[in-house]
Amino acid sequence: MSFSPLKVLKRDIPWETYMTTKLISGTGLQLLRRYDNRAESVRAQLLDDDGPAYVQVFVNILRDIFKEETVEYVLALIDEMLTANPKRARLFHDKSLANEDTYEPFLIACFASIFDIMLKICTYAKGCDLSSKVLVTMWSADMKCFFVKFENVHPCTLDFLSCTKLTELKLSKIWSTFRLLWKGNWFIQEKSCKILALIVSARPKTQDGVVANGENSKKKGTTINDVLKELVEWLCTQLKKPSHPTCGIPTAINCLASLLKEPVVRSSFVQADGVKLLIPLITPASTQQSIQLLYETCLCVWLLSYYEPAIEYLATSRALPRLVDVVRSSTKEKVVRVVVLTFRNLLSKGTFGAQMVDLGLPQIVQSLKAQAWSDEDLLEALNHLEDGLKDNIKKLSSFDKYKQEVLLGHLDWSPMHKDPLFWRDNVSCFEENDFQCFGLLLCLITLRRKVLPGLDNMQLPDDCLPIENIQVENRVVLRVLITIMETSSDPRALAVACFDLSQFIQHHPAGRVIVNDLKAKERVMKLMNHDSAEVTKNALLCIQRLFLGAKYASFLQA
Repeated sequence: MSFSPLKVLKRDIPWETYMTTKLISGTGLQLLRRYDNRAESVRAQLLDDDGPAYVQVFVNILRDIFKEETVEYVLALIDEMLTANPKRARLFHDKSLANEDTYEPFLIACFASIFDIMLKICTYAKGCDLSSKVLVTMWSADMKCFFVKFENVHPCTLDFLSCTKLTELKLSKIWSTFRLLWKGNWFIQEKSCKILALIVSARPKTQDGVVANGENSKKKGTTINDVLKELVEWLCTQLKKPSHPTCGIPTAINCLASLLKEPVVRSSFVQADGVKLLIPLITPASTQQSIQLLYETCLCVWLLSYYEPAIEYLATSRALPRLVDVVRSSTKEKVVRVVVLTFRNLLSKGTFGAQMVDLGLPQIVQSLKAQAWSDEDLLEALNHLEDGLKDNIKKLSSFDKYKQEVLLGHLDWSPMHKDPLFWRDNVSCFEENDFQCFGLLLCLITLRRKVLPGLDNMQLPDDCLPIENIQVENRVVLRVLITIMETSSDPRALAVACFDLSQFIQHHPAGRVIVNDLKAKERVMKLMNHDSAEVTKNALLCIQRLFLGAKYASFLQA
């Protein structure tokens, strides 16, 4: 059953009864009477005056009292306290709480395994330090008793564990706790997770790193590595199979958005294969709730963009196209900002820059810059991203790169093909006289083809240079383009080759004459009957430009 915090906080908790049974102290009762059912301003003043004392009372209740309604109530109090002022999470790390393990109650409430639960119950009830290995745990069908077998356990613990010596009250209490923690209570899980994430994030830093709560305590506490490991495991579980149909994933993402600032959390999250769980959540949103989930998901990706192993995974996933779709359609400034900042981080990594250009991000950035944004960081990031993308376009649009792509037969819709500036600036390169490199590559294509896997099955046309003739003409690149059209079986390569010929015709003053001299018209016309619509479209464009020439080519833009 799910409750709202306001409904939970309307409960009347019998604090006096708990003091009578010594589950809370007299001092704890006095503090609770001052704090409970008071106005928010009064509670705020009490926390400012004596915050650590109230934190200690709350933690003691969560550790010592198992009644579900009371646990929910105290978690709601803590959640309310931290929501009003997240900086109050620092109270859990006050020096006066050095001997308190302020992590453990939240871990038990949310993540404890069956074995851990039973050990903690036994430890609490008997005051023993049970560190021995659990061999077998089972419980009877009627749920009235349980049996646990330990190895090398102190006799007093075995005495406690003997079911014949447990009263019905103890059995009822133990099973009630076991049922609550094992099966889980979503309200308790959600609040425990959120509170724990805030407490972990607020822990004090030192020059040498992080001081985990409880590490300097007299008794052994829960280490920060234990806490983070349990948190990451539970959060990944929620992303895979949420405990709550509508709140499970948003809660997990919300906590990750806080925790992924921690390097150790990034490492654990990647090792748990958690990055792939974020990708499906990167999708354009419309409702306020879905926009918040999208924002926090993109925030997680941005935080992961500072971690190399996560970047390697993002490079092989659908993350970048999804992020581009989001920034293209989103009007929410905070969403646009975090995605643009992610692009800025990834721009110089691997092939991300080239992918961004292929996905049309330069045009999107131009459109975004024309809009009125109030965030100066966003405007700065857009300018930085625009400059970086221009540099990538220059690198990707060099004629040397184009020449290599053609000669290897690896034609694809890389940015240079549809970039008018590339054709205007480089069309004369097709007529350069110094083609020694081209001649060598063409000879390799003709003679061996071993170093050119993209052209393995190609047969050069009769008008291509024979191997004996080392002297090379100035139309080698065009010849290879035409060869690709005649011999390639890849529809994408055929479409790009047709398009490139049409661009050459349009931008070169003698383009029609040169292409006709190379006997390309017949080969292109054959492709107009190709099964691929992409091929026929670009073959038609090429033929139109062959017949009409550059004068009318501007009317035939694809």
